[in-house]
Amino acid sequence: MDLLEMVNKYGDKIDPRLADATFRVLKKVPYVRSLVEKEFESITADLEKMAKPYRGKTRSFERLPEEGVDRKEVLQEMTGITREEEKKWKNGYASGAVYNGDNTHIDFLNKVYALNSQTNPLHSDLWPSASKYEAEIASMTAAMLGRDHAPGVCGTVTSGGTESILLAMKTYRDKARVERKITKPEIVIPVTAHAAFDKAGQYFGIKVVKVPVDQNSRADVKMVKKAITRRTIAVVGSAPSFPHGAIDPISEMSELARKRGIGFHTDACLGGFVLPWAERLGYPVPVFDFRLPGVTSMSADTHKYGYAAKGTSVVLYRDSYLRRYQYFTTTDWPGGLYFSPTFAGSRPGALSAVCWATMVSMGEKGYLEATRKIMTVADKIKEGIASIPELQIVGEPLWVIAFKSDLLDIYQVLDFMSKKGWSLNGLHRPPCVHFCVTLRHTGKGVAERFLLDLRQVVEEVKTMPASKSGLAPVYGMAATMPIRSLVGELLKKYIDILYRV
Repeated sequence: MDLLEMVNKYGDKIDPRLADATFRVLKKVPYVRSLVEKEFESITADLEKMAKPYRGKTRSFERLPEEGVDRKEVLQEMTGITREEEKKWKNGYASGAVYNGDNTHIDFLNKVYALNSQTNPLHSDLWPSASKYEAEIASMTAAMLGRDHAPGVCGTVTSGGTESILLAMKTYRDKARVERKITKPEIVIPVTAHAAFDKAGQYFGIKVVKVPVDQNSRADVKMVKKAITRRTIAVVGSAPSFPHGAIDPISEMSELARKRGIGFHTDACLGGFVLPWAERLGYPVPVFDFRLPGVTSMSADTHKYGYAAKGTSVVLYRDSYLRRYQYFTTTDWPGGLYFSPTFAGSRPGALSAVCWATMVSMGEKGYLEATRKIMTVADKIKEGIASIPELQIVGEPLWVIAFKSDLLDIYQVLDFMSKKGWSLNGLHRPPCVHFCVTLRHTGKGVAERFLLDLRQVVEEVKTMPASKSGLAPVYGMAATMPIRSLVGELLKKYIDILYRV
């Protein structure tokens, strides 16, 4: 029995904290270290093939070429790569990832980008248009997310959901440090909250206290209440959560935070530009935004269902007083007075221009119609999955649909679907797969093709042995491996592969 087989067999019987502590000691032993490396060899080799499909097919540059390559050649090579990669998402084979993808829309965004390619919000004197666009992006998003009930709501444009979340947590940390003298801050989050909150904890020295979720993958309010301490600086809820598309009980959770005088952040990165319109369409959307008095900040991604180009998001605060804790200023640098609203200094103003152009050209009617199409297809997909006896839908999702199996290896299903061209999201704790419906899936026949392939794959998996290739064994290891740091080592190896020429 090799290491992986042993872990799969006995992993769930070992306490993760004890396993990690033991591993930290054992990995210093050369024999154990070599055993682990050997176990990883075949997995990383397979991952490298997946991550480096252009090796041997296109030119690689480990250093600058002696003479610059002709621009026509550069464009020709990049065009070929783009056409190859479009096959993976253009016809709706990818979960999430590309949220619009229509050629006319892409052409419009590219023209806007070209017009603003040299702009930089850091230099507002040279490009006041950049601050105009960003102020209006934040304002339009705030109006969509309940500003009528909280007139002071304001925000900033960021580079993506992760930065929005990091900035909000940094804001709460700094506010608590100044106003409450808290030096060992804590945040309370559901186990399903986005990994960016763990990143915030690691970066900013914040203890991340995780609470369980109920049978519908929604945060357990009683456990949230129990987890709040005098060191808690903020409570977090998702609308919806990335893994299972579940909307946490934001009303109850934010009220707990309000009564304790602490912050509450609604992470609506995934749902901020869907839920307001789904609510208008009559779908069962609980109140999740600034209409609730306890919600003090929110994140919403314009580059997802806002349909802007990748690289923009919005973080909102209930008032400008709270937002100021996000800013950075310095007054004694020899280079002059320096200030920035977000982590970056120089930023691509063109992305903000593209975001602004997308929002004003879509308008309320455009977002409403896009959401109608997505919800209609999501209902069809949920009905189709529910009709497959071997699969079970997790919770009560709207359009981010997770499914598991009590009878099959769900990672086998993931692996086999990938061989049919589908790029789905593997999840664990519990093991499942999710399909995030976008406008790419509202095209003719996409939902039907997905369900047909899924039914075929389920029948195939029922008769096939466990996969030893692709992502199936990696997810299998992550799901059963008690030594979390060991899985972390594998992920770091994968990142190393991505940067390998």
